[in-house]
Amino acid sequence: MDGAQQGWRACVLGGAVFAVCMAGTTLPTPLYPLYQAKFGFSDLTVTVVYAVYAFAVIAVLLLVGNASDAVGRRPVLLCGLAFAAASAVCFLCATGLDWLFAGRLLSGLSAGLFTGAATAYVMELAPQGGASRATFVATAANMGGLGCGPLLSGVLAQYAEWPLYLPFVTHLILVAGAALVVMRLAETVRERQPLRTVRPQRPALPPQVRAVFAPAAIASFVGFALLGLFTSVSPEFLARSLNLHNHAVSGLVVALAFFSSTAGQLAVGPVGARRSLPLGCAGLLAGLALLAGALRWDLMALVVLSAIVGGVGQGLAFRGALAEVAGASPRSQRAEVISTLFVVAYTGISLPVIGVGLLTRPIGLEGAGLVFIACMAVLVSVAAAYLLRRPVPART
Repeated sequence: MDGAQQGWRACVLGGAVFAVCMAGTTLPTPLYPLYQAKFGFSDLTVTVVYAVYAFAVIAVLLLVGNASDAVGRRPVLLCGLAFAAASAVCFLCATGLDWLFAGRLLSGLSAGLFTGAATAYVMELAPQGGASRATFVATAANMGGLGCGPLLSGVLAQYAEWPLYLPFVTHLILVAGAALVVMRLAETVRERQPLRTVRPQRPALPPQVRAVFAPAAIASFVGFALLGLFTSVSPEFLARSLNLHNHAVSGLVVALAFFSSTAGQLAVGPVGARRSLPLGCAGLLAGLALLAGALRWDLMALVVLSAIVGGVGQGLAFRGALAEVAGASPRSQRAEVISTLFVVAYTGISLPVIGVGLLTRPIGLEGAGLVFIACMAVLVSVAAAYLLRRPVPART
């Protein structure tokens, strides 16, 4: 096997490890109705349990998001896999809400460590000149892993025994295999430093970035909020409003949103980063409109279409936003600016979803969903109008 083949083999193995970790973060999604029935908690509690994950990711990104640059990729990834395993153990031992909160917190810590370190690791493992293909591997591993989580747990919960246990046992086995892979892969950080040298990353917004950051941040916020809604409450909506209690189908609907996001991110190449942001905003608006129709008329076909169209829009908008914000940032502050964008995006996963949970009791799940859609539609329309009036300038 020549050097290039070895490089691509290592790159793909690194992507597989990335996918295993991210799958664990969405693994509980189709199981929330079962936990509700077992522990007797409300829709608001479901959204708070889900959002704890996002708060943990934000904390890790800000406090130690650049740790792998200092101590190396492999130690950080092994630490992230340890958190993923601990999260699975919490769900296996769950006898009440405290265990679910702990499991989601640990899952967020795992994802926060992996988000930057695994992306960099996958790209560094690729042979020289393979940056574009390595980016594809990292993107597919990230969003594809998020999509595989609910699909795996939904199928196991529907067609196998022990629905609240077997998915997490399966994930523990996958995490153990991923840890063995990481220990066999080469370290790519040549000059490592002690952990004490790691400093919190301060969110930054230089003046030259602000014009493009506003629409990019709004589109990222709305896109992640839409994915958060699908991941947190869509199984309950399918069960309550459409009388669909098949966990495999619930997991597939959520998976479609993430797989479509992957397709949208990959489409940025042929579409171009400059056009992908406004096109992504249009896709998000269409996805929100389809979801509103699904809530209003209780149509499964519109739920599926909204997952696909909204997912593609989210992928286009977010990768376009990331490219434009990174391109406008000074090299010395690029990491800080990108961290700021990720903080906004993960805030979108948490706060709007909790808002839906708060509104569910007074106006019902469908009403809360429609309020959410209206608010998100206004935000993304503002971003689209801004981009129409002041297009992102072309860059060489």
